[in-house]
Amino acid sequence: MRSLPLPLALTARLAPVAVLATAGWALSSGPDTSPAAKDKTPPDTTNRSASAPATQAATKTYAAAPAPCKALAGKTVTSLVPGAKAPGKEIPSTDTAVRRTCSWNALKGYDYRWLDVSFEVMETDDAARKSYKERVADRGGAVPGLGDSAYSVVNLTTEDKQQTREGTVLVRAANALVVITYNGSDFESKKAPGTTEINKGAIKAAKEAVAALQDG
Repeated sequence: MRSLPLPLALTARLAPVAVLATAGWALSSGPDTSPAAKDKTPPDTTNRSASAPATQAATKTYAAAPAPCKALAGKTVTSLVPGAKAPGKEIPSTDTAVRRTCSWNALKGYDYRWLDVSFEVMETDDAARKSYKERVADRGGAVPGLGDSAYSVVNLTTEDKQQTREGTVLVRAANALVVITYNGSDFESKKAPGTTEINKGAIKAAKEAVAALQDG
């Protein structure tokens, strides 16, 4: 996906309930033993459900993933990834209704930035909640006020003396997950941008992406 020869560290990236009602009957004067009674067939009440509560199939808040390359404003893209083309590049997916990802990356001078915005739509809120918990584990910190739950984490890696700092924000909104990956390097100083810069940038992108999900 990249045209630049970059360090290896920069190239890695959710039944209806059936209710059966049965009825019995009793005769106050004792059982009827007449011949006619012997021929009587008890009424079929197995399909009666008038008094049973109605059930409905669960509906999904989000039926499909929105277009990821339109999730962020152009000015947001250029501020986070200077020199990048605002339209971005959507990554091929085997099922675009379930998962869609858009990437932006650019080298301006010696400063390199990479940004991914990914939407994952699941069948139920429970499925999304489970996936979220599995990914969060004990890493990072909570991001209050973002979706139903959100966390961010920033990591620093070094390869061939070149530092890369990467921030990840994971958000659960009902049955969908929004994943932001944002990283950067300085190829002149071989240093990485600060933790605050990367974390704030990733959270900014996450807020816009969640808004796009809700509007879509």
